[in-house]
Amino acid sequence: MSQHICNLRSRSKVFLPNFIVNQKKWKLRIGAISALTLLTAAAAAPNALAAKEDGCVGGSFTIAAAINNAGNISASTLPETIAITGKFVEFDVDTATLGIRNFTLTGAAAPDGLTSRPLVVFASKSPDLRGLKLTSDISVQNSGGTLNMIRQGAGITLKIQASDCASGGIFQLEAERADETPTDFTHVLGPMAFYFQNPNFGALAPKLPLCPAGGPFTPSCTPVPITPRVNFASDVAPKFVGRDSAQDATKLSQTGGTSVWRVSSGGRMGAVLGEDSVEVAPPPSTCTSHCKAQDQGKGRFPVLGFPSPVPANDRILPR
Repeated sequence: MSQHICNLRSRSKVFLPNFIVNQKKWKLRIGAISALTLLTAAAAAPNALAAKEDGCVGGSFTIAAAINNAGNISASTLPETIAITGKFVEFDVDTATLGIRNFTLTGAAAPDGLTSRPLVVFASKSPDLRGLKLTSDISVQNSGGTLNMIRQGAGITLKIQASDCASGGIFQLEAERADETPTDFTHVLGPMAFYFQNPNFGALAPKLPLCPAGGPFTPSCTPVPITPRVNFASDVAPKFVGRDSAQDATKLSQTGGTSVWRVSSGGRMGAVLGEDSVEVAPPPSTCTSHCKAQDQGKGRFPVLGFPSPVPANDRILPR
C-alpha cells in the first residue's frame, strides 16, 4: 500500500486468515477471527491484527535537547545522540547522520498494539553519507505526536518523519543529495526480531484475480499480483509483524537480521508495522523529492496475515 505516517484513521480491513475471506463484514477483531474455519491444517494460523482505532491517542514526543525560539536545535550544542521518547515509540537520533538507533515499541496499551512489553524493532537504521557531512542546526517540528527533523550540509539533506503510534507506517528517513546520486541505508533488527519469508505470500497464496485498474477493490480481488514478501517478526511478541518500507529503492542484500537498500535521492526508507505490512496493495507512487506520507488503503486491500509463531524453515538465515 501507499505508506503513511500521519493522520491514522479508523477503518475496517479485508483479512484473509489462512486465505478465507469474510465478505459480509469484518471489524478486525480477534473474536471475529476465532469464528472462522481454517482452510488447511498444514498452514499455521496467521496472527490477528487489530484495526487502527485510537492507536495514536495520547501519543506525543519528548526531545532530550534544547530547542530555540526558531524551532531549531543549535549545531553548536548538539550532543552525539538525541533521545526521542514517546508513549508508544522511542528511539535515539545520531546527529552526525540523522540515522537512528534502538527504535523501540514501548508496549504501551493500544487497540492496535503489537507488543505488551518493550521491543527493540531496529538496533539501527543508518544512511551512508559517503563523505558528506551534516553541519546545520536541526530543524524540529513536534506536535500532536508527529515529529519532523531536518539537518543539512553541503550537498545533502536528511529528514526524519515519525509518529508516536502503536503500529502502521510510523517512521521514514529521507536523504536528498545535490548530485542526485542514491544513498545506501542499512537496517539492523533488534536482537529479538528476525526477517522471514512470509509463506502466506508464497505458493499457498489465495488464487484471487486482479481487480480492474483503478478499482473497484473488493474482498475477491487484489490490486496487484500476490508476490513473495519478506516480513520481520519476534518470538517474544506473537502479534508483532513489520516490513521494510522503501520508495524508489533497490534491495542490495538480505540476511535474517539485516537488510541493505539503495535509495534514490529524495526517495525514502522506513518501516511499516502491523496489518499494513501484510496486505496486498500497490507499491507507493514514484517520488524523488520531499516525499510525503501517503493515505491509507481505507479497507480496499486484502490482508493475508502471517503465521505466528513463524515456522523455522521460513526464517531467513543466517540471522
